[in-house]
Amino acid sequence: MSRPTLSRRHMLGAAAALLPIGAAATHGFAASRLAVPDGLTGAPPICRTAATVPVTVVPKKKSLKLTWNANAICVVGVPVAQAKGLFTKRNLDVELINFGGSTDQLLEAIATGKADAGVGMALRWLKPLEQGFDVKITTATHGGCMRLLARADGGVKSLADLKGKTVGVSDLAAPDKNFFSIRLARLGVDPLTEVDWRAYPADLLPVALQKGEIQAFTLGDPLGWVIRDRDGLTQVATNLDAEYAHRACCVLGVRGSLVRDDRPAAAAITEAILEAQDFVTAHPDESAAIFEPYSPKVKASDLAAMLRSHTHGHHPAGADLKQEIALYTEELKAISVIRPGTSSEKFSAKVYADVLS
Repeated sequence: MSRPTLSRRHMLGAAAALLPIGAAATHGFAASRLAVPDGLTGAPPICRTAATVPVTVVPKKKSLKLTWNANAICVVGVPVAQAKGLFTKRNLDVELINFGGSTDQLLEAIATGKADAGVGMALRWLKPLEQGFDVKITTATHGGCMRLLARADGGVKSLADLKGKTVGVSDLAAPDKNFFSIRLARLGVDPLTEVDWRAYPADLLPVALQKGEIQAFTLGDPLGWVIRDRDGLTQVATNLDAEYAHRACCVLGVRGSLVRDDRPAAAAITEAILEAQDFVTAHPDESAAIFEPYSPKVKASDLAAMLRSHTHGHHPAGADLKQEIALYTEELKAISVIRPGTSSEKFSAKVYADVLS
């Protein structure tokens, strides 16, 4: 794909302007958490147009297991790749496994060969990957799908209004909780001490909001979109705001041993997912119809609208993706998720595998 070229000096030189350094507090938030060493920019090169995805045909039919969460519209590329024959095109026989366990269990399943690849959220995966799971990120898939919602009459009109408030999340390690914590940190609000995060089952978040137990909540699509429109809630922020408009949120991870021992198969499944993402961008209505059986309570027209609101055409690989991983790593350090001594660039290089070049 065609991308504008930015020098590394330019990319690393703008960070200081993106993260506030002031507002020191006794618990050590401020500069020790928010400064980005030598600057990692918040706006990686933009994926403007899709190039033709290569086709690696493995010489002997290869059976692979791909895990995904069938409740999440943002992973629509998985059933699209299956329905449009993009795996078969590469001589892959891919079994889709709807995985409902924890992220640690998912990554362990991939690392130990119970599965071969999986699609998930970068802001949920990076901490377990820091702990050593043998899973390599081979591509991003899209951006968008996380929403911060509040009552129109509830007094929360901006992220800064969350200071001193209680915010509902589906779990305390949720990627949307991590993302909006990062956004708060950029504003100088300490998400660890100045916001009270409270976990509820996802479908009870709007109930807690109406009862006044929380003043806002975060949730992903399709449920976040549906509740927003059904209840007439205010969308305070999303993960496509400001510099994050061109940041991916979801990634494809492949078993490390598959990358090392059968690189063509790792390339083939990565290519199939990338081709599927481009299909979603070009054909959101057909893609929504393919996904509709997995979300029978949501109309295909609403699913298509969600897909149009995401950036399925933004799926960086190579140096662009390594930079995005490094950015997220540095930001997760700022909110005490990633260890402070972890080198963002070294970690990014470790967890990413280039199977496409």
